[in-house]
Amino acid sequence: MRNFLVAGGLALLLSAGTASAQPRATGTDPMLELANLRQDVDLLRQRMGELSLNLEQMQRDNAALQARANESHVTLEQLNRAVADLNRTIQTALAEQKRDVLVQVGSQIEKLAKQTQAAIDAVARNEAARPAIQTSFSENYPKEGISYTVQPGESLAVIAKKTNSRVQDIINANKISDPSRIRAGQTLFIPQGK
Repeated sequence: MRNFLVAGGLALLLSAGTASAQPRATGTDPMLELANLRQDVDLLRQRMGELSLNLEQMQRDNAALQARANESHVTLEQLNRAVADLNRTIQTALAEQKRDVLVQVGSQIEKLAKQTQAAIDAVARNEAARPAIQTSFSENYPKEGISYTVQPGESLAVIAKKTNSRVQDIINANKISDPSRIRAGQTLFIPQGK
């Protein structure tokens, strides 16, 4: 039963993610969305575990009732009726639980699909907004300068202003294809820097 629910849940996730997902408002953090998705999946797993425990308890109760019926002095017909009634009750309870679980799983999967689609959309928007990566560099920059270690929070513009250099000269001298990807601790050559 669990494999059926997981497989059905994955199918719902895939179909909901492509067909019915609405993107979230801009500005959402994809990592936060991913963490939320993981938490929702963990909650679903916990709920599935609880339902499995409930089923096992019902089966134990059924076995206990059958054992008591065997010890009692009742007719075979009475025993058969009691077992049939118990089986009907269990089947009804299981059907209701299955229905409830499927509704909850479907709802959670749809929510996860929307969150996943929103995260994918946010990543796509961020990629589209990134500047084009420079692949060719000019050799037209001063060949004299200094070495500079990037400090936390510094950008090329800040470094150029601090060292009295030009951003484009720093980019060309260090062949930096994506100026937004410099990192603290990185050593750069600063043409004609002070």
